[in-house]
Amino acid sequence: MLLLLADVKNKEMQSGNQSSVSHFILVGLHHPPQLGIPLFLAFLVIYILTMSGNGLIIFTVLVDIRLHRPMYWFLCHLSFLDMTISSAIVPKMLSGFLLDSRVISFGGCVIQLFSFHFLGCTECFLYTLMAYDRFLAICKPLHYATIMTRSVCTYLAFGTWLGGTLHSLFQTSFIFQLPFCGPNQVDYFFCDIPAMLHLVCIDTTVNELVTFVDIGFLVLTCFVLILTSYGYIVAAILKIHSANGRRNAFSTCTAHLTVVIVYYVPCSFIYLRPGSEEPLDGVVAVFYTVFAPLLNPIIYTLRNKEMKAALGRLRGCKDIQPH
Repeated sequence: MLLLLADVKNKEMQSGNQSSVSHFILVGLHHPPQLGIPLFLAFLVIYILTMSGNGLIIFTVLVDIRLHRPMYWFLCHLSFLDMTISSAIVPKMLSGFLLDSRVISFGGCVIQLFSFHFLGCTECFLYTLMAYDRFLAICKPLHYATIMTRSVCTYLAFGTWLGGTLHSLFQTSFIFQLPFCGPNQVDYFFCDIPAMLHLVCIDTTVNELVTFVDIGFLVLTCFVLILTSYGYIVAAILKIHSANGRRNAFSTCTAHLTVVIVYYVPCSFIYLRPGSEEPLDGVVAVFYTVFAPLLNPIIYTLRNKEMKAALGRLRGCKDIQPH
């Protein structure tokens, strides 16, 4: 990260007056001034619930030995990603609502964009990995334990983080090597690629195309793999003779599929429309950066009997057993 910032700074110095911007101003959400405090309180509550809900999931999985399985190991990673994505975006939003502090340094903008795409891409890979895990568990149950060993799970999880790092390094360096020499008002509530490209002093058609192809290929590839996995899963579930067995299998999978849809649909709306400047983009971005991390723990706890049973045991309800 430090090397990235140094490289960006060097290119800024080399370009002379072309990159004279030292800070940016985040315009934020377009709202009447009188709604500043109500919005601050609303987003503060959402942030607290997001952090506590995902933190509770991580703690429950770590302390309950019955949940020491690949599915919940990956769920811990998802909860941690949700917590960090919220922390990369929401605190700056809150300061804008309450203190009207919307200035972010050039380096701070680089870090925010890198962090968001690093965490978001990692989450994209993780959803695909979780779909593969469910595919193995339901379609190949006899081989599941030998395939998804602890070491394999560790390597796969590490691969998602590594993939997110490489993707974000490319996107961040690709954007911030461009000249920012004039306007510094980011018409968005955080530093993101579409909003930053509007501030560049040169034609960005090629950059928009590269971003579209890169992120579009990533999103569509992961989404197709997830849908393929669930196609096999649905076919396997329909072959289960027991109605209770089908219901339990569908209950586990629909939770993950719901989260995937909540994540992918808004992302596709934002990044698969190059050059878009619609006001609705900000509203959609709020949904998948602020609300989606809150929905994940709710969906996984309400739709997952083992997780609800584990939370019951955590409260001391020994009579609650997983089905």
